[in-house]
Amino acid sequence: MRVTFTVNGRRQEADDVWEGESLLYVLRERLGLPGSKNACEQGECGSCTVRLDGDLVCSCLVAAGQAEGRDVRTVEGLAAEDGTLSPVQRAFVDAGAVQCGFCTPGLLVAADDLLARNPSPSDGDIREALSGNLCRCTGYEKILDAVRLAAARTAGTVDA
Repeated sequence: MRVTFTVNGRRQEADDVWEGESLLYVLRERLGLPGSKNACEQGECGSCTVRLDGDLVCSCLVAAGQAEGRDVRTVEGLAAEDGTLSPVQRAFVDAGAVQCGFCTPGLLVAADDLLARNPSPSDGDIREALSGNLCRCTGYEKILDAVRLAAARTAGTVDA
């Protein structure tokens, strides 16, 4: 089957998609968007998190056909067209929140979603928003610092 949907603001088509093929597979293998990672394939780790019509989903659990006519935003869609990093991406770099990088795409999408909904989150809000994302490299403190930094920069309380 053919799946037609919008990915990061651009209309995309994927041909010869079979019924059981995941949205994650189509994004990575058919559309060449390797940012979302394939880790657990069970929706437990969050490394494949994308927005589907504005809602966070684990793309490994979404059948590609379910994306028909819908809007998908991946980690690649966070940066500007010219490659300028988004505030949350820049904060992750500046705070040293990127370790091996496997969990980073899902964390970035989840953090960006949080800050879009709540530009001044409490630590509890941040922890709740990121609770579906597992990181095997850190104790999460630098990740939390990065989200705090992105929020502060967006609010203008800290220099960019």
